[in-house]
Amino acid sequence: MFRRILIANRGEIALRIIRACREMNVEIVCVFSDEDRGADYLKLADRSICIGGPAPRDSYLKSDRLIAAAEVSGADAIHPGYGFLAENAQFAEKCRACNIEFIGPSVEAMKLLGDKASARTLAKRSRVPTVPGSEGILEDDAETIRLADKIGFPVMIKASAGGGGRGMRIVHDKTDLLSAIKQAKQEAEGAFNSRDVYIERYIDRPRHVEVQIIADTHGNIVHLFERDCTLQRRHQKLVEESPSPAIEARTRNDLCASAVKLCKAAKYFSAGTVEFLVDGKGRYYFIEVNTRIQVEHPVTEMTTDVDLIKTQIRVAAGEKLGFDQKSVKPRGHAIECRINAEDPEEKFRPCAGVVEKFRPPGGKGVRVDSYGHDGCRISPRYDSLLAKLIVHQPTRLEAIRCMQRCLDEFIIEPVKTTLPLLRKMIAHPDFAKGTIDTGFVERTF
Repeated sequence: MFRRILIANRGEIALRIIRACREMNVEIVCVFSDEDRGADYLKLADRSICIGGPAPRDSYLKSDRLIAAAEVSGADAIHPGYGFLAENAQFAEKCRACNIEFIGPSVEAMKLLGDKASARTLAKRSRVPTVPGSEGILEDDAETIRLADKIGFPVMIKASAGGGGRGMRIVHDKTDLLSAIKQAKQEAEGAFNSRDVYIERYIDRPRHVEVQIIADTHGNIVHLFERDCTLQRRHQKLVEESPSPAIEARTRNDLCASAVKLCKAAKYFSAGTVEFLVDGKGRYYFIEVNTRIQVEHPVTEMTTDVDLIKTQIRVAAGEKLGFDQKSVKPRGHAIECRINAEDPEEKFRPCAGVVEKFRPPGGKGVRVDSYGHDGCRISPRYDSLLAKLIVHQPTRLEAIRCMQRCLDEFIIEPVKTTLPLLRKMIAHPDFAKGTIDTGFVERTF
């Protein structure tokens, strides 16, 4: 096991990793930018090191400074969390070249699965269903138009690198295709430093369902069942739950088996998530792999009793999983709401400022992952996620009722948050019936 781990992240996920390390008796090194100096969670680390200015490009995205901080502090490993450099294969390669373990998959697997175009190719080879689309990145305009005609409009343009809805466009007519591709390339370059995009058929009104994978370096791989992430806006998730209320047992088994098959083909280890779209007839299509821990990992932890962060750390240290597929038995129903410092009434404008009152809910089966507290400051420079509210109850109906109660109890003032919208969404009859799709939020709210 590692003696000391450097956490190359901030906020909620940094605190989540700190807590796991403390329980594993592993020393903790936190890094911070000038903007995060004095943050409460830093007090829980054994050592904190400033790595630069407020902007991510001057701090959390500076791989050389992160590695230097690890070397100076004597850290054995770096945990990247999610976002920033978590899916950056070059950073992982640099870490291991400096004899610092990167807590994540191999560089080869990151490159293969982290690039959506190459991941699609591997999925096809592995006979995992994929959405009809281009075989690789788009380069020639005439060929792109011909391909889109063959696939059939509407089509979806996607950035080959990254995620979070950036570099994505829906195109309904060929007259808009090339301009949309240009816009997607510009956005992808700004977000991921890559202009590579590809196209695939747009699946109308699908559900978004993903499978959590955990694997070790000894060839053992286990799926931890699925999460339904259908409640989203502009391809960014708002609510996640497990199990999915809209897929049958046979589809669930096939979906999870496909995820395992794909990751085995990539010789994957560590935590990872294989994402699918499921259409109205129950047919599923692979879309991408996230080669990192996910924001919504607590949903899976609550239903399977597997601590994903601790398992991820043990796997990186060379240990075996310690459990097999038969021993993982999901129980009950879990729902997670992401509470962002955004104003839904003002087109989700990010809201920075000082939180004067932070009163999270509690009770049996209630978990809050957050760096929030009275007096905490929300920076405009970083992701707006302030808290994750997770509930776990014996049935879905009980989980919905528990979530409604918790959302009503949660007080965050005076900063605007998405709490009012979440209350409306969870109380909506279509959510209760499980009849929503990925366009539900835009159409309804």
